[in-house]
This record gives sequence, C-alpha cells and structure tokens, in this order.
Amino acid sequence: MAHIFVTREIPHDGIELLRKAGHEVVVSPKDGVLSFDELSAALKENPYEAVLTTLNDACTAELMETFPQIRIIANYAVGYDNIDIESAKKHNVMVTNTPDVLTDAVAEHTVALMFALAKRIPEADRFTRAGKYEGWGPMLLLGSHLNGLTLGLVGAGRIGSRVALMAQCMGMHVVYFDIKQNADIEKVGAQFVESLEALLQQSDVVSLHVPLLDSTRHLINKERLSVMKKTAFLINTARGPVVDESALVDALKDGTIRAAALDVFEHEPALSKGLKELENVIVTPHIASATEQARSAMSVMAAQSIIDFFEGKKPQHVVA
Repeated sequence: MAHIFVTREIPHDGIELLRKAGHEVVVSPKDGVLSFDELSAALKENPYEAVLTTLNDACTAELMETFPQIRIIANYAVGYDNIDIESAKKHNVMVTNTPDVLTDAVAEHTVALMFALAKRIPEADRFTRAGKYEGWGPMLLLGSHLNGLTLGLVGAGRIGSRVALMAQCMGMHVVYFDIKQNADIEKVGAQFVESLEALLQQSDVVSLHVPLLDSTRHLINKERLSVMKKTAFLINTARGPVVDESALVDALKDGTIRAAALDVFEHEPALSKGLKELENVIVTPHIASATEQARSAMSVMAAQSIIDFFEGKKPQHVVA
C-alpha cells in the first residue's frame, strides 16, 4: 500500500481506482492552488510516496529535497512545465503526464474559438443582451466565413493534427510549422512551411499548439505579430507565456491583427492590463480540456500511472 496525496479534487474515477488497488488516498480539501507552504504542510502529515498534481502545482527542487520519500509525481495534465524535471531525475522521482485523452476536447475548443471569432458570436451576444438589436441589417456585425481561408498551425503534435483534420472538413487550407516535419499531419493535406514568419505572413487564422519551453516563451511577440495579416485571427489553447500578452494587447488595439481568442494567459489567472476591455478578444478560463469525458479519462490515466509504478510496471506515459 502506498500513501498518495492528491493536490486538488479531480473526477472521482481515478481516486476510486487508486483506492480499489489498495492505496491510501488523501485529497486536499482546498479547491484552489496550494502554495508551497500549504503543499509542504500537507505532505508532512503522512509519508506520501506519490503525489498526483495539477498543472498549477509547482513541484520544485526544494520540494523534492524536502520530501525525499516521494517516488512518483503523476501530473494531471499534458504539459509538465510546473515540475522541475532535472531535479526529479536527480532525486529518482518518476514523472508522468496525461496525453492523448484530451486531444479531441482541446481540438474542438480550438475550432469553437475559431468559429466564435469569425462569426463574432460573443460580440453579437453582448449586443443583443444590451438591447441594441433593432432588426436585421445588411451591415450588422459582419464576420467572415472560414471556408477557403488559410489556417496556420504552430505545432503539429496530437492536438494540432486533430485541428488540421477538422479544418480540412471545413474547407480550409492548412499549413503548419514545427521543428520537424510530421508525415501524419501531411496525410490530411497540411503543408509544411520552412519558417514561423512565413506561416504568419500567409495565414488568416493562426493557432498555437506548442509546449512551454525556453524556446517557445514569447514565441509570438511584437515583431511576429507585426508580420501577420491585419485581418488575421490568433488562437492560443497551448500555454499562456507562448504569447507576449502585452504586445498582443497593443496589436489588438492598433489593428495590427483583427482579433484573438485565448484560453490560457501569460500571468494566469490574471489578465494583462487592457485585455478584458477589448471587444476583439475572446477569453475563456483554461477550459479547453473541460469535458466530462476528457477530465475523467485524465483522472484514470494519472491514477493508473501510480498503480503501475507501485506494481513494478512501467507507466504508459513517463516524461522523466
């Protein structure tokens, strides 16, 4: 039997799976991100050998040094930039994540944001609720169709590839840029471009699907926003710091690009100054993977990683 600490309430499927496997599970009663002090205090209460974390939990070198009994961190997320991977390796702590099961959810949310931008749905909703609708008009809230437009995907992994497939069904021309070509995404008709700048220059819609690394922080900055079409839409369902949010606010204000939709934020949960006042931006609270099916499957996957580890098996998705 292992002692497992879960940093926040998650769908119960995974918790029950752990308990049925004979493990002792404690779930943090706080419905929010634990500070380092709060997490440390919780971990002192039992000899926890496993921690099931969410993407907001900072698993630092200090944490691993303070609690050497931790043997596995199962991250309830695809990304794992919240975990000091080098320290985990140093302290022989296995780290797992939960890819694949949220691919459809995030891809669908991306496409939903694409439609919402093109059809100006949030603006239209606000307009109507404010009592401004006085009847049909030929110039009222003109948007754009997506059929025939060029979608530029920055990142061609699982989610980017699924968005490409959906976009093809809508009649969009799809191009992509990644550090290497992806034969699978090209099977659905996406075309590789040689540089990010070339992609930005030709795309009507730019959608970001890259992990947060040193090389991707502020990947979309003032200079790269300036080469985009003035009619272009930018969508970010990846990680907030991939976009220089201050530069984006300026670009949206001065018409450098037409509009943007963000599900993630540079200083999450805070929004950069001026962002929420803009009419040409859609903001959703990091809910791209928030479907019952995806979140439940993530719970089960994280739990199964812990179960496999303590049964001497290699978990399916090991990142360190």
